[in-house]
Amino acid sequence: MGTKIGLKEAISIGIGGMVGGGIFAALGLAVDLAKGGTPIAFLIAGCIAFLTSYSYAKLSLKYPDRGGTVKFMNMGFRTGVFSGGLNNLLWISYIIMLSLYANAFGSYAPNLIRITDSIEVDTHIFISFVIILATVINYYSIKVVGKIESYAVIIKLTILLSFVAVGIYGLFGNENITQLAISSWETPVKLLTGGMVIFVAYEGFELIANAAPDIKEPKKNIPKAYFISVLFVIALYITIAIITVGSLPFKEIANAQDYVLAEAAKPLLGKIGFSIITVAALISTFSAINASLYGGSRVSYELAEDDELPHELTQYCWNQPIGLGITAILTLIIANTLDLESISTAGSIGFLLIFAMVNIVAYKKSNEINGKSMISGIAALLCFSALIALVLQQITSNLLGVCIALSIVVASFIIEFTYKKLKKNN
Repeated sequence: MGTKIGLKEAISIGIGGMVGGGIFAALGLAVDLAKGGTPIAFLIAGCIAFLTSYSYAKLSLKYPDRGGTVKFMNMGFRTGVFSGGLNNLLWISYIIMLSLYANAFGSYAPNLIRITDSIEVDTHIFISFVIILATVINYYSIKVVGKIESYAVIIKLTILLSFVAVGIYGLFGNENITQLAISSWETPVKLLTGGMVIFVAYEGFELIANAAPDIKEPKKNIPKAYFISVLFVIALYITIAIITVGSLPFKEIANAQDYVLAEAAKPLLGKIGFSIITVAALISTFSAINASLYGGSRVSYELAEDDELPHELTQYCWNQPIGLGITAILTLIIANTLDLESISTAGSIGFLLIFAMVNIVAYKKSNEINGKSMISGIAALLCFSALIALVLQQITSNLLGVCIALSIVVASFIIEFTYKKLKKNN
């Protein structure tokens, strides 16, 4: 029996999962879409995440399992091509998230080098380096992964909360604060899609589901862990969005789109603030890659164990599931070939679809899980509506990203259908 974890640890799993690389990677994209309404975009995405966390809390109490979302899909739709396809999509979405974090690391790292040196280093070198380093650590020791994660959560939250405190003070008298006026907001559709592009910044709360069997006093602590962590992160993200939009002209935000949070620290703290936020981004994205590699390899292991992918994936190589190596290789390919917006769009589409389906499972099983079907039903409708809005908006501005995302969804089901058919014929 593993060590039981308390409410504080469960909350830190949720917060650590959400405040990973998403906010550092996708903040610039959100501002580009929503302009002065970016805080509202974060609120919209946060509301969908919060309602979905209700379904997760109820399902985690009824089906506590280290498979988390994989278990919920199998309980809701039975083990078959449909549930298998959705679970394949979950694994690929983990890989997309890893690519997003690696891309963010690659965007912030050169800025730290430039402070001390004039040498320009290709971002792909940093992207590949951080993926390989995290993979080596995962192979070396899972304990090290856990230690890095626990220290990283403290460091990144300390830096971000300090940024928030200083940033709020810096807003007084800043001429750019007028950019937050309603007249600077984009259309409601763009506010919604701005929120959906950065929806990936909220998906990490689902990691609590994987820890559910180890949480002390589950009836009391599991719902609290979900709700407190999501509400805290909503408040943090909205405040960060207010500070960013209120501190920098839109033109500067657009120029520094890939590392906008570091740029937002400059007006008040100068180069030191820029450097501190850059360090926070590097620590956050690295710890997120570390934890997501571990999570992704476990998803592939669960799928193979449930016979939704070849059983060979349950085999170990260097004391880790084979899925770890496959996850790392696919991440290297995607992170080095796709641009940030395409990766973010694909990740958001993947997780919106997965969360919609988890909400449907909670809706279907509301009596069994002692849940309110109306809340899960509304959450499912919101996920689907947001998904459609995101696809329609991105078709005009980022057709490649949409095509990649939809191809991934289709491929997830084709892989499952083909595997099941081959297995049946053998």
